[in-house]
Amino acid sequence: MKSLKYIKNILAGLYLSLKRFPLTMMFSFSVFLTLILISETNFKENTLTRLAMVLALEIPISLCIKLFFEKFKEKNIYKLTSAYLCGILLLPLYYFLFLRDLGMVSVTRYAAISISLYLVFLFLPYFLKKDQFEMYVITVFTGFFITVIYSIVLYSGLSAILFTIDKLLGIRILGKIYYYTWLFVVFIFSLSYFLSGIPIKHEEISVKSYPNLLRILLLYIVMPLLSAYTLILYIYFVKIIITANWPIGLVSHLVLWYSVIVTIVLFFITPIKNHNPWQNNFLKIFPKIIIPLIIMMFISIGIRINAYGLTEKRYFVLILGIWLFFIMIYLAFSKTIRNILIPFTLSIVVLISVFGPLSSYSISKMSQNNRFEKILLKDNMIKNGKIQSSPNISKEDKSEISSVLDYFNKNHNLAEVRYIPKGFKLDDMNNVFGFSFVPQSYGSYMGYFNFIRNQSEKCIDITGYDYLFNMRSLEGGPNTSNSSINASYNYETSVIKLNYKGNQIYSKNLSSFAKDLIDKYGMLSKENELPPEEMTLTEENEKIKVKFIFLNISGNRNDPNNNINAKEINFYMLVKIK
Repeated sequence: MKSLKYIKNILAGLYLSLKRFPLTMMFSFSVFLTLILISETNFKENTLTRLAMVLALEIPISLCIKLFFEKFKEKNIYKLTSAYLCGILLLPLYYFLFLRDLGMVSVTRYAAISISLYLVFLFLPYFLKKDQFEMYVITVFTGFFITVIYSIVLYSGLSAILFTIDKLLGIRILGKIYYYTWLFVVFIFSLSYFLSGIPIKHEEISVKSYPNLLRILLLYIVMPLLSAYTLILYIYFVKIIITANWPIGLVSHLVLWYSVIVTIVLFFITPIKNHNPWQNNFLKIFPKIIIPLIIMMFISIGIRINAYGLTEKRYFVLILGIWLFFIMIYLAFSKTIRNILIPFTLSIVVLISVFGPLSSYSISKMSQNNRFEKILLKDNMIKNGKIQSSPNISKEDKSEISSVLDYFNKNHNLAEVRYIPKGFKLDDMNNVFGFSFVPQSYGSYMGYFNFIRNQSEKCIDITGYDYLFNMRSLEGGPNTSNSSINASYNYETSVIKLNYKGNQIYSKNLSSFAKDLIDKYGMLSKENELPPEEMTLTEENEKIKVKFIFLNISGNRNDPNNNINAKEINFYMLVKIK
């Protein structure tokens, strides 16, 4: 009976969320249908993907509109309908103005707007109210956490049912049905259940309702761990000062995400700060302790920016660090703390980072152009406002110039680079600069690659060869053919071996071929679909002639020695015995 009553309460909550947020649920359902349509049609263009993205954007917009009207007790249905219509009209405008493609600018701007809207959703009901904001957020957070658990259990149960039907009853269940089930759980059940737990307007939320599990987690696990981590960071800080050896990339991320977590913890313990001296001291001391660490982070990323200029990624790290710095100053020295300023100011910072003259895109393009101009001036490559070719400049400067051009080519437009002629392409490097484009590996030794064979070939020419091996039949050991020749391929080491009449006559580590492609085309090449002749390798010795026809090669380079780790190599191998 208790279980039945509990199920009825869940269903009642789902009904109330549908009644309270009908437009939000309608847009969530439309995203659900659009994602299914994308899967069913296999539409190669990104039109439907972009449509799903703008429909998903309406979910937080409609939530904010509804909560705004609830906050001011506005019950005029015509005003609410007009607000909803204005929100809906924003969708085609955003689709055509800011989501023309799925490039870096469009995707990061979309992510920033989504984050900002969800932050508004958090603070809007308590924007002018001084009390209980932290408890409201904790209630929302707890509801989200419970929703995630319920959703995992529901999806696991439904998947188990589908699997049982497939295996025991003999009714075939396609793999995509599991995907559609996941979409249903996320966009229908999860959202409706989560919204059913959103506190109603001006609902009193007592500190007594503070989740005991969250209290124990913060007090006895998270806060001691953060204290130990802080001590390690300060020891590391002292080591850096003594050795004068500054690790450029590591410090920024160590401090940045640590500071974000501390900010969240400080927010969550505010309602119960007077319940325990340890919590009260943590709230008073930690903002002051973090400030020197954030300054250390600024020095670290400043070295990086000074060397390579500002990019969007470095901008986001920098602006988040600046925001954290001022939040910590506010928490450390303000007598009356209003935590609502944390999400409010963050939402503004997020929007500034993707719109206007101070956006990450504007600042990064200006920085990279300045870096580009500085290199050209150093090498005397500018005359009368035009670039003069100079093939004899240093290898480092060639790489730096190529890096700037590669940045604009991948993320923006080459037309935005100063001094280069109109219609310039990377293939014109020799004519304009006097040297070829230097491929970028993105990091000192870290990177990923993926090369694909152009599918223009309709058949494979096997003229002059005796045997054809498919790589998929070679993995795990030698083939079981009764022929006098057999081959084996080791997936882990990328080594292929050929034996003839019991003797090994050929061995090859195919990672070396991947390295040759990387040396020629670079890591993460934008145009990674290569012509058939570039994805073909022919070798021979006194006993054998071998021809590899590679379909795709992917992997990463992840150690200081620049060793290649080819994770996946698909190929055919033609063999001729001499």
